[in-house]
Amino acid sequence: MKHKVIASWEEKMQFQIEQPGGFLKADAEELVGGENKGLRPKSLMVSALLGCTGMDVVSLLKKMRAEVDRFELHVEAELTEEHPKFYKKVHVVYSFYGNDLKREKISKSVSLSVERYCGVFEMFRQFAEVSHEINFIDKN
Repeated sequence: MKHKVIASWEEKMQFQIEQPGGFLKADAEELVGGENKGLRPKSLMVSALLGCTGMDVVSLLKKMRAEVDRFELHVEAELTEEHPKFYKKVHVVYSFYGNDLKREKISKSVSLSVERYCGVFEMFRQFAEVSHEINFIDKN
């Protein structure tokens, strides 16, 4: 399978990016000639990671009948100091909210995504130290 993505330069540091499913705008911060009018390329990488693993987990939770009231992810990603700067450490935090959370099933869904299904996680493993944690927040 091939993916086709097209980036068209608009002005200064801004690009309109067309990908399967929609469009987005990328830009840089003012410090390097941008205008803060779009998403940052490196942040898009970790956004892709959260989207990939998040979709896996939601799908697996549904199959396992492990309902949650709310599910959030966030990432802490550390860049190298020297150029070209890339992510050397990436830590994903999964937070699940609800009553009577089925912790074992939730943990299994996260593990399956991290270790087996999420291709973006695998891509990150090729160049970064990746880790994750799970938080359970019971409403009771």
